[in-house]
Amino acid sequence: MSNIITLNTVRAPSPAGHYVQAKLAGQHLYISGQLPIRPDGAPLPDDRFETQAGQAIENMLAVLQAAGGTPDNLVRVTAYIVGVSNWPRFNQVYAARLGEARPARTVVPVSELHYGYLVEIDAIAVLAQDTPARQAENSSD
Repeated sequence: MSNIITLNTVRAPSPAGHYVQAKLAGQHLYISGQLPIRPDGAPLPDDRFETQAGQAIENMLAVLQAAGGTPDNLVRVTAYIVGVSNWPRFNQVYAARLGEARPARTVVPVSELHYGYLVEIDAIAVLAQDTPARQAENSSD
């Protein structure tokens, strides 16, 4: 039995390239970069930075939750944002979505992102031994 599980959930957008939404290796969950795309592919209500940041964070949290985690399980988050001037707005949206959880974090201002989006977020979490993803793997053996 492998101790690495591939995780995909319909509550976040399907990967558009050669990658998965996340990998669970032991207790470590590695969440791929999440863009501001709705899980069903429908357009966002607007293209404001705050709307995009909120959707990208919600996608990250949906993958985390599908693995059995909560924001408290996040240990590292990296956010790529177009334009350093968006940093304060990112902080506001991020704090509102994560509440009291304060993982280690890096915000990287970039000149552009794929498809013209303004934010992308990836994360690492440490989960309990007995997560729903691990239970599902063990029940299928």
